[in-house]
Amino acid sequence: MKYTRLLLATIVLLLMSPLYGGDKQDEKDLRLAASIGDVDTISALLDRGIPVDTANKFGKTALMMAVENDNFESVVVLLNRGADVNARTVAGCSALTFAAENGHPALTAMLLERGANLHDRTRAGWDSLMIASRYGITDMVEQLLFKGADPKASDKHGHNALMMAAEKGHADTAAMLLKHGAEIESRDKNGSTALILAADSGNNSAVTVLIDHYANLDAKDSDGATALIWSVGQDRLEATRLLLEAGADVNLADTDGITPLMEAARKGSEPMVKLLLKHGANKMNKDNEGHTALDIAKKKKHVEVAGLLK
Repeated sequence: MKYTRLLLATIVLLLMSPLYGGDKQDEKDLRLAASIGDVDTISALLDRGIPVDTANKFGKTALMMAVENDNFESVVVLLNRGADVNARTVAGCSALTFAAENGHPALTAMLLERGANLHDRTRAGWDSLMIASRYGITDMVEQLLFKGADPKASDKHGHNALMMAAEKGHADTAAMLLKHGAEIESRDKNGSTALILAADSGNNSAVTVLIDHYANLDAKDSDGATALIWSVGQDRLEATRLLLEAGADVNLADTDGITPLMEAARKGSEPMVKLLLKHGANKMNKDNEGHTALDIAKKKKHVEVAGLLK
């Protein structure tokens, strides 16, 4: 049985050598054993004095590889043998961020109990809560929040966990974050709110959750665009309907004077134009250059839309 495991390890090593290269063979074998859950080989190599935290050229340790592959027993052995729970890769990832990214709540709990730092960030500025939120792993988000993760923390672009959940359409995750103190009107570096990001992406369930939690429907980003302007501009008909029925201002323009109706005229979307007109869009509004929605439709040669706007 041990011979079979070692043979398998050798074959996998040959296939995955780029991930393990750059150091001694025994150190590569340790990380490989951790990846495939070969506890006997891990123990044998550590007994021979192989450093438990030896890392590949990317800074990835055996513990991280065991976590990434959900090898619970391997993680236990490595931690019991002194593995650094807070070691970081070249990109700033830790065992905890790998657990969050891959949706391993049991391993997350263990790492936290062993002292994993909740607030460690990757090079992109993501902590474990942001990663779990981005992937919509709601039970892990709840677990991290219970342990003290900060829902207000943001990455280098100003995106926080709520924005990531909303943009990716993870409504249950967004609701969990809001329940635990996430700021619904927080802004990223472009001035976008979670609602603007959800509307832009057409994630209707997230839009609904944010509306239900009283998000500002008419909040503007740095260019003066609202969630409604973004949803119309991306031809998100259902998101637009949700925003209008919740009371979004149908005639609110951005800094260039562009209204939602003008965006719909530019796109040439008959259903969108009809929806906006139904909710009171003003056909006579002009942008900063003096153009109406009809002017824009004619310029774009959207004949049917132009007919609706006459």
